[in-house]
Amino acid sequence: MDYKEAKEKFISTWGSLGSLWGINKAMAQIQALLFISTKPLSMEDIMEELKISRGNTSMNLRQLMDWGIVTKVLVSGERKEFFTTEKDVQELARIVAKERSRREIRPVIKVLEDVSSIKDDGTEKTKELIKQTKALNQLTQDLDTLMNKMVNQKQNWLTKSVLKLMK
Repeated sequence: MDYKEAKEKFISTWGSLGSLWGINKAMAQIQALLFISTKPLSMEDIMEELKISRGNTSMNLRQLMDWGIVTKVLVSGERKEFFTTEKDVQELARIVAKERSRREIRPVIKVLEDVSSIKDDGTEKTKELIKQTKALNQLTQDLDTLMNKMVNQKQNWLTKSVLKLMK
């Protein structure tokens, strides 16, 4: 396999995996392209390489910047905007984990807290709803706490956290 084929395969696969970390295919492909690029890329570079529209590129770059994964970079002598991504795999995983917690897990915790704190009218179905949502809320909070402890380890957080769990 030559460089071009390997690059296309990596970008395509990373794009398909994007849904696992809560982003769409184009977002993941843009991030993958920036991840393996040796220099910051302009929006035009990204559009040309991935064969996607300006609107799609712009929208997805903005979302990646909102996630904290992609940043704008000034290139001396250029008027265009250039973009780069976090290159450290551990840090990238940490950023994604924190953002997924903020966007997905914490809102679920809030809903579970609201549902589990309804007035107990004494019926069996209400008691069961309260009991099960409280249990699910506790589990979700525990998992979120665990994830936050792991991501706050900074350097090699994933490896260190897994090793601590195995002891």
